[in-house]
Amino acid sequence: MPEKERPITDVALNRKARRNYEILEKLEVGIALSGTEVKTLRNGQISLDESFVKLEDDGLWLIGAHVAEYVEGNIFNHEPTRPRRLLAHAREAKKLGKKAKEKGLTLIPLQIYFRGKWAKLEIALARGRRLHDKRQVMRKREDQRAMRNTKR
Repeated sequence: MPEKERPITDVALNRKARRNYEILEKLEVGIALSGTEVKTLRNGQISLDESFVKLEDDGLWLIGAHVAEYVEGNIFNHEPTRPRRLLAHAREAKKLGKKAKEKGLTLIPLQIYFRGKWAKLEIALARGRRLHDKRQVMRKREDQRAMRNTKR
């Protein structure tokens, strides 16, 4: 019997990622959080803009993500910019890490969301875009938008 589909609740998107990078491959991973971090995520107080994913010997780590302190937290509150461990199968992490070591490729977070009660992070293997690439993509999107509007 198939497992019941869990609802997905979006928390935050990394909007700059799709503009500044060409997405090659995506992967959904879990994220290890403390209790106050989960409560802050449910309030939507996280920023993925300047963050990236780093592969170390013991797995994948999310670096530079800012999770605001929980307002009602006390001395047990978390540090806002601490590195957070990502939960992925070892072979998936090694495969992505091997590809990321190629010249010009990096691992970036795309979005964070809740699947049921579990916090998930969508990461991507990406290649940085140059300025003229960004302009071409923006022109192409504007042309497509104009074509859609003329059809109406």
